[in-house]
Amino acid sequence: MMRRVLGAALLAGVCATGVAVAAKPVARVPAVKMHPQELPVWKVPNLGIGGEAYYAPDSYHVIAQMQDPEATKPGDPRAKYGSFTYTFTDQGTEIRRINDRGQDACSFFFPDMKHLVWTSTRDNPHLPVGSWDDDPNYPKGAELYVSDLEGGNVHRLTHNEYYDAEVTVSPNGEWILFGRQIDGKMDLWRMRPDGSEQQQITFTDDWQEGGAAYLPDNETILYRAWKRSEYGKLKPLPMTLFTIKHDGTGLKQITFTNDMNWAPFPAPDGRHYVFVRNVDGDNREVFLGDFEGGEPLRLTYNDGFDGFPSVSPDGTKMLFTRKHESEVGVFTYVMDISSLGVGPRKAEQ
Repeated sequence: MMRRVLGAALLAGVCATGVAVAAKPVARVPAVKMHPQELPVWKVPNLGIGGEAYYAPDSYHVIAQMQDPEATKPGDPRAKYGSFTYTFTDQGTEIRRINDRGQDACSFFFPDMKHLVWTSTRDNPHLPVGSWDDDPNYPKGAELYVSDLEGGNVHRLTHNEYYDAEVTVSPNGEWILFGRQIDGKMDLWRMRPDGSEQQQITFTDDWQEGGAAYLPDNETILYRAWKRSEYGKLKPLPMTLFTIKHDGTGLKQITFTNDMNWAPFPAPDGRHYVFVRNVDGDNREVFLGDFEGGEPLRLTYNDGFDGFPSVSPDGTKMLFTRKHESEVGVFTYVMDISSLGVGPRKAEQ
C-alpha cells in the first residue's frame, strides 16, 4: 500500500504507512489582497516547496509535485530534494502522497475524478537523474503512469528511455496530452488513457514544444515553444504561444513579442488563457490573455517569482506558484478570479 503524508508530516519528511489518516477540519483560509492591484490571494497551508499545481474537476482538490526528502536526489544543484506527486485541497487538507520512489514531475486529474496521470523516473533508476529545468539535460526515463486517487493500481503507459512529461488530459477524458523529447527534439504527442494510439502532433527540428493543455472543445491545444538554437544564448529565453488541432493541423501563433511567453493554461470559457511573461527584466508575472487579441491583463504583482498558473474548471480560482524575495523555494497559492468572468457558463451564452 502506498505511503501517505499529511500536514506537518510532509514538512518533516515523516510518512505514515498503512491506512490514511483523516485530516482535522480547518477554518477556510482567508483570501487577502497582497498588493493593491492584485485580486485576493491565499497561500495553501501545510505544504512544503513545490508547484505546477492543477485542479481536479471539483475545483477544490489539487494535484502537484512537492519536494520530498525520500525522493531521488535531483540533478539540479539548486534543489535540495527531488519531488513526488501529491494531492490535497486548496485549503491545505487531505494531503496524500501518490508515488514513493524515483522522482516525479507534472501530473493531472482525469475528468472522472477517479484516476490520476503522473510523470516519474520510478522504473529507471539506472539512468542519469538529469534536471527537469534544463532542456538538454531532461531526465531520460521519465515515464507516464496512471493510478487511482490513492496511488494504487498503478499502470505504466510509456516504455522507453525518452523524456515523457508535461502531461495533461482532455476535458472529455479521451486523450492524454504530453511532451516527448527524442534526440534532443521536443514535440507534442497524444495517446489514449490506456497508453494506446500514441500519435505525434508536432514535427519540428528547432522549436521545442511543451507545457500544453486542451481547450474546452477537446481538439484545440494551447502550448508554448522556444527554439533550441536560442537556448542558453538569450536571457530571458524568448518563448512563443501557439494553438494547434490535436491532429496536427490548424497551427496558429498567439503571441508576437520577442520575450518570454510561458506556462499557458486555457480558461474554461474557451476564449481566455493565463500565462507568464517577464516584467522589468527577469521578473516573472502572471497575465490573462484573450485569444481574440488585445493587451493582456496583468494578474500578479510580486518582486519575486510568479509562475505555473492554471484555472479551476469552474473558472473562479487560479492556482500559481509564488516565491517572495525573502523565501527559499516556491509555494502554492490561489487567486480568487471569480470577478473575471472566465467560467464555462460564459462560453455557453
